[in-house]
Amino acid sequence: MTNNDYSAMMKDMWKALPVDMSAMEDAFKTSAALSEKLSGVALEAAGKSAELSTQWAQDTLAKMNDVSKAKEEPADYAKAMTDFATASAEVAAENMAAFTEIAKKVQMETVELMVTAGKDMGQEASAAVQKAASEMAGAAQKAAPAKKPARAK
Repeated sequence: MTNNDYSAMMKDMWKALPVDMSAMEDAFKTSAALSEKLSGVALEAAGKSAELSTQWAQDTLAKMNDVSKAKEEPADYAKAMTDFATASAEVAAENMAAFTEIAKKVQMETVELMVTAGKDMGQEASAAVQKAASEMAGAAQKAAPAKKPARAK
């Protein structure tokens, strides 16, 4: 077999192999849709976290206003600081619980999206493999030389 024969054979083989770009396009679209959904989950969580942080800061500043006011007795300063510290600790616990709920929701939604995406991608991959296998079998049958009938002896 010469080099030209080998090159011609390789060209024929590659021409006979089916290349279906729709599988790649579908995979890209699926990936883009998953990214969009995950971004939506993250942005929603970021928005809720920002709202919670803003409210927490505003509440703290309002309580600081009470602490900063002039008092009649020195003991009133201690009481104001104690009240502020107690209220701040309570609010911190409430807000940390709220942040935890946001994080739990993000985690649950992300897991749901990933499981769904995994199932979808698995089904798409299976369909693509089956289609490629049937196309390869058809191409192999076309490329196979016809058998000559056996001679009678």
